[in-house]
Amino acid sequence: MKTGKTLSPAIEQALNQQIKMEALSSSKYLAAAAWCDAHGYSNSAEFLFAQADEERQHMMKIFHYVCDMGGHAISPSIGEVQHKFSSLREIFEYALESEVNVTEAIDEILTLARRENDYPTENFIQWFVTEQIEEEYIVRRAVELFDLMGEDKLALFMIDERIPKISFHDPMKGSEK
Repeated sequence: MKTGKTLSPAIEQALNQQIKMEALSSSKYLAAAAWCDAHGYSNSAEFLFAQADEERQHMMKIFHYVCDMGGHAISPSIGEVQHKFSSLREIFEYALESEVNVTEAIDEILTLARRENDYPTENFIQWFVTEQIEEEYIVRRAVELFDLMGEDKLALFMIDERIPKISFHDPMKGSEK
C-alpha cells in the first residue's frame, strides 16, 4: 500500500536538521539584536530583529514542505546561543559565520536531493540557494564596512546608520533594485 510519502528518510532527516539550523540562526540573530539594542546601535538592532524573523520564516517554509510532502517535521530544540559580544564588528562576523554555515547545509541538501533524484526537493531547495547568496552578500558588506571605516566611535555611529541601507542587486532581475 502506498502511503503518499515522497521524502526519503535521508532527505527528511536533512530537512529536519535544516529546520533546526534555521531556528538556531533566528535565535542567534535575536541575541545579537538584543546586544545591539542594549548598546545603542538601534539601526543594527532593527536589522538583526528583521533577520531573526526572516530566519524563522525560512524554518517554517521548510517545516511546511516536509509536512506537505508526507514527512514528519520536527519542532526543534535549540539550546543556548551566544549573548555576550565584545563589539559591533563581532556581531556581524558572528552573523556571517552563521550564514556561511547555513549556505553549506543548504548546498548539502541540494547535493543529496540530486543524488536521490528527488526533483521536488531540488526545486524547493533552489529558492534557499538563491536566498543564501543575498544573505551572505548583505552580511559580508556589513563586515567590510568595519575595514573601510574603522571602529572608532564616529565610524561605529556611521556604520550603524549604514546597516539598514545595504541592499543586494540580484543580477537575475536585470537593472531593477
